[in-house]
Amino acid sequence: MKVLVTGAAGFIGSALSERLLARGDEVLGFDNLNAYYDPRLKEARLARLTGRPGFEFVKADLEDNAAVERCFAKFRPARVVNLAAQAGVRYSLENPRAYVDSNIVGFLNVLEACRHHAIEHLVYASSSSVYGGNRKLPFSVRDSVDHPVSMYAATKKANELMAHTYSHLFGLPTTGLRFFTVYGPWGRPDMALFLFTRKILAGEAIEVFNHGRHSRDFTYIDDIVEGVIRTLDHVPAGDPAFDPLQPNPASSFAPYRVYNIGNHQPVQLERYIEILESRLGRSAQKVFLPLQPGDVPDTHADVEELRRDVGYSPATPVEVGIERFVRWYREYYAV
Repeated sequence: MKVLVTGAAGFIGSALSERLLARGDEVLGFDNLNAYYDPRLKEARLARLTGRPGFEFVKADLEDNAAVERCFAKFRPARVVNLAAQAGVRYSLENPRAYVDSNIVGFLNVLEACRHHAIEHLVYASSSSVYGGNRKLPFSVRDSVDHPVSMYAATKKANELMAHTYSHLFGLPTTGLRFFTVYGPWGRPDMALFLFTRKILAGEAIEVFNHGRHSRDFTYIDDIVEGVIRTLDHVPAGDPAFDPLQPNPASSFAPYRVYNIGNHQPVQLERYIEILESRLGRSAQKVFLPLQPGDVPDTHADVEELRRDVGYSPATPVEVGIERFVRWYREYYAV
């Protein structure tokens, strides 16, 4: 199968591309290699894919509609996984326009290309951030998500609405995946595990927001990739049980689905740091701070729908995942 993966030099995109190639698919990677975090890490991820049979790469912005159209016309993908986006909750407070450009305009370009090139299935990255002001745990895709608390979350909610419109109007099968705190080797430097590891090894103090009392549904990269592939292979149809008088936000009369993809095992940040300290063999100097604007106190994924529909079953305990990350970090940075 020919699969277009946007954000192919990113954390999830590169790991997904590797797995797709391993099973014999052809992959066109699309990424702008922006400087939101160190582009050298993105280039290193990409180098592990370049030269492998079946892999091509295009460097361009999603906002560049002509570039997106050229990729679809030349490569002629059967299915698309859209992972490219301006990431980061906190950065969205500083530069909201970057999120509109990439996550709204860029996603519209992808939807339009999928529409005009008869794509069989579009899988796209949403986020656990869409739950925003929700406090009922675990977070369920059956719940309303109308109270985002960051611009990043608002753009991801908008992506779900835009996808539904295209599923309804043009019969484009779309599936949104709400990712919950993905971590592991080759991860993002702006995420807590990466930041904590670097600072602890350098003997620097780490900033612990909400005094370490908030929890996250940390999900290991291999479990995420397995879930994405299972979802990509499961093309949605209209839900015959959909009731417009009592609508389920996660399904539709159109070929549209939204799923949580998490570990279903939230861990308190304080415990997460303890595990990291044990794997590093060092204690952290901690500076305790209040919860940051745009952050939510807790996340916990109800993954029942994804388990039911595609057999998703995350299997990596956080102790194992952190150990694998530390091993990779020490080897990659020679520390």
